[in-house]
Amino acid sequence: MTRILYFLPFLFAITLSSISFKPAREIENEAEEVLAGKPDDSSKWVLDKSQSSITFSITHLVVSKAEGLFSIFDGTMESTRPDFSDARIRFTIDAASINTDNEARDKHLRSDGYFDVTKFPKISFEGTSFKPLGGKKYQLTGNLTLKDVTKTVVFEVVSNSNPGVKTGKASFKCTTAINRYDYHISSGGAALGKEVAIQVNVEMNELK
Repeated sequence: MTRILYFLPFLFAITLSSISFKPAREIENEAEEVLAGKPDDSSKWVLDKSQSSITFSITHLVVSKAEGLFSIFDGTMESTRPDFSDARIRFTIDAASINTDNEARDKHLRSDGYFDVTKFPKISFEGTSFKPLGGKKYQLTGNLTLKDVTKTVVFEVVSNSNPGVKTGKASFKCTTAINRYDYHISSGGAALGKEVAIQVNVEMNELK
């Protein structure tokens, strides 16, 4: 009996050495992954171009507005959460596809005094955060690259669908405004306002 008692501490030590303990921080990280969704669980979404649009407007001669759209664009979204609160959103626009329903004006807008589409054919946006504000409202923050300038812009977003309800479709209305001079679009002078209002209406389909 004495011998058995003598060997018990050694047996206990050997048993402990065979058990692998995880640091508390590692356990917390695993818990967060479960709650937030692992990267492998991300859902991917593509733009339904037939149900989407990108339009803009700018004040002309103080009293009226000039309006237009871009007809060629694309976008994607990835998210691991049903409410899209960690969504990664990317958009590209073909700058030469600008259309104000006036051929002569559109040609002028494609020139180097405005969009300079030969030198800068693409306009791009890459989201950095998609913050829920309650209800169907979000705040989308990201980097807009237009010509040779990249600046942070913030969109006000309203979901046209029901966040958290899985239907395979998601629809959003996104609005913001930029200062055209920030992006070296200075032609037009005082005849055109500084602020350009932008509205993006998107419908996205989840990839199966």
